[in-house]
Amino acid sequence: MSTKKIEIENFDFTGLILKEPKEKAVGLPAIISSVKQAAKYMDPIDAFKLSLKINQKGGFDCPGCAWPDPDDDRSALGEYCENGMKAIAEEATKMSVTKAFFAEHSLADISKFSDFKMGKLGRLTEPMVLRERAAHYEPISWEDAFNLIAKELNALDSPDEAIFYTSGRTSNEAAYLYQLFIRTYGTNNLPDCSNMCHESSGVALSHTLGIGKGSVTLNDLHEAEVIMIMGQNPGTNHPRMLAALEKCKHNGGKIITVNPLPEAGLLNFTDPQSPVRMIQGGTSLTDIFAPVKVNGDVAFLKAIMLLLVAMEDANPGQVLDWNFIKEHTDGFEDFLAELKNEDIARCITESGVDRETITKVAQLMADNEKIIICWAMGLTQQKNGVANIQEVVNLLLMKGAIGKPGAGTCPVRGHSNVQGDRTMGIWEAPQDAFLDKLEEVHGIRAPRDHGYHVVSAIEAMKAGKGKVFFAMGGNFLSATPDTHYTAEALQNTHLTVQISTKLNRSHLVTGKQALILPCLGRTDKDAQSSGEQFVSCENSMGVVQSSQGILTPPSKHLKSEVAIVAEMARATLKKSSIDWREMAGNYDHIREAIEATIPGFEDYNTRVRQSGGFYLPNGARVREWSTATGKANFTTNAIPHNKLKEGEYIMMTLRSHDQYNTTLYGLDDRYRGIYSERRIVMMNVNDMRIRGWKEKQVVNLFSEFNGVEREALNFLIVPYPIPEGNVATYFPEANPLVPIDSFADKSFTPTSKLVKITIESVS
Repeated sequence: MSTKKIEIENFDFTGLILKEPKEKAVGLPAIISSVKQAAKYMDPIDAFKLSLKINQKGGFDCPGCAWPDPDDDRSALGEYCENGMKAIAEEATKMSVTKAFFAEHSLADISKFSDFKMGKLGRLTEPMVLRERAAHYEPISWEDAFNLIAKELNALDSPDEAIFYTSGRTSNEAAYLYQLFIRTYGTNNLPDCSNMCHESSGVALSHTLGIGKGSVTLNDLHEAEVIMIMGQNPGTNHPRMLAALEKCKHNGGKIITVNPLPEAGLLNFTDPQSPVRMIQGGTSLTDIFAPVKVNGDVAFLKAIMLLLVAMEDANPGQVLDWNFIKEHTDGFEDFLAELKNEDIARCITESGVDRETITKVAQLMADNEKIIICWAMGLTQQKNGVANIQEVVNLLLMKGAIGKPGAGTCPVRGHSNVQGDRTMGIWEAPQDAFLDKLEEVHGIRAPRDHGYHVVSAIEAMKAGKGKVFFAMGGNFLSATPDTHYTAEALQNTHLTVQISTKLNRSHLVTGKQALILPCLGRTDKDAQSSGEQFVSCENSMGVVQSSQGILTPPSKHLKSEVAIVAEMARATLKKSSIDWREMAGNYDHIREAIEATIPGFEDYNTRVRQSGGFYLPNGARVREWSTATGKANFTTNAIPHNKLKEGEYIMMTLRSHDQYNTTLYGLDDRYRGIYSERRIVMMNVNDMRIRGWKEKQVVNLFSEFNGVEREALNFLIVPYPIPEGNVATYFPEANPLVPIDSFADKSFTPTSKLVKITIESVS
């Protein structure tokens, strides 16, 4: 049987139930949900042991999000959230997928499973191979698997015909060794999940502030006078962030929420660790809600800045921080001239937010100096994603709100070590300084040509230029845009290799041959030749801390990601002078190499063993600007105008409350009141009325871009408070509508939050 015929979607409805959206987040329902997840999928003793160690000093880093842990004392009741426990239950499940399962179920059989059902099958237990034209995966020894990889890699006409993807779960140690192997092999084809989420942040921040990371610490959030949260839903995606926002509120701070949808997590937070606050009804978080249209953020920010300039003109020296602007910034005159050319009425119209609300936001900005702006993919996954972030920086620079306590930039990262992976060199466009040190430390010749990012990697495979695809974690097929196009690209390859803990849809859409290499999870003990090992991760705010699993692995056949990379390197690079086995046997040796290669990791092995880890250097945090001008840069950016034809809508994709990235923990979106269904499209009631449509009506979705038509079939309409002309769907179900050739300027991030679609009724 040919893998070309494998289905990549499941169109069955699962029973939509609608309730009123919640107005409070976390609290007792989150506790109940966490307990249910642990009880249903985990051994109770394991669940208890893990709950005491997750995100604790000397414990293990949550495999969910990259939200930072407190520098001081950690909560003894549990330093984790509902999603953290769901992530742990997913990884430490008592279920397993053995060779018997693959013998019984063909790829065609498994493809009929929903993503949720597939994920709940359990942990992978031994290496498996899919031979050319085979219908079933079959067992393969580790040695034979590595030899197969080496044979395929060494048979390529050029190392650039191989593509090596990385998810954000990978530890610092595995990521460093992985990129070292790949560059020793001879390519910079290192696409990663950053390309699809915060690449726009990195590009914008590097140009304006000289560092592609945020500038604040967790304590800064507590001290802030104003926090603006844009294009983000922390109640679902980063629930522990709500505790930091609550501290800000209790300290007298104000919170502004800028988002197309009202989200329960930003309305009211009920701290599950405080019985008193649960009885009192929690804390109201949002002071001002600005329901911006999808992609109306630049217009919204410009309107605020125009009002600030008008206030400054009326009260010279009272609104803008002129000392900061003169001493620390460049380009202000050009920025101001461009800003004054804008018409505030147009800005207000394009933003979708009324003038009264924008005026209230501007007044808060004018009256305060300690300002933090947080954002996530609602800003980055736009055609003008880089410009969105640059306008955020413009506003902060006007107020001198960067590089001082309680103020700065806060891109909220997703997967647990996505920021650390980039620090370790997982990047298709490495800087020469990094490659120079890599050559000096390891005696290799590092390639200098930039490699493929995610979009260009898919295009290369589709064109037959990418012949081997290797994924260190993740679910590439489901995470990427243009699902059918990506599937065809993967099926064009000679070999696909997936390092995974659990089965996902990327294991079903493969090259001519495919390997599944099962690895240890974050919760598993990692025993190597020198004894049990720990790894390290970097959180969203630049803290590097240790992580050590405590559970016995679910199978004796599992290897760590580090061990897999080392053995693959040994099999492929016969003439390499690097002692891969020595580094895999004792991760201290990898950390010694990191220390010698990457600035900021001095005394790595000592400091990472300190309680709580250590902060990496951050120039923007101390007002040292590593930019071309030597200062923080103002920029000029045009307001986007997304004109819609009759019957067109702008679609954004988002997560449900029961998922993290492509991992589905359940089928409920509790906070939005959407239960037991994922094939839904949220729509404004006025838009529904115009079309004569009703709740739960079955519709098909279509997009057309550059002459190519795409479709996503069988969705149910859900009435929801979203701006007119905008609709929202879950990913990965709506990913087939995201064009492969629609991406952010400069960052190449797919425009998953900005897709023009049409909708047609099925019945």
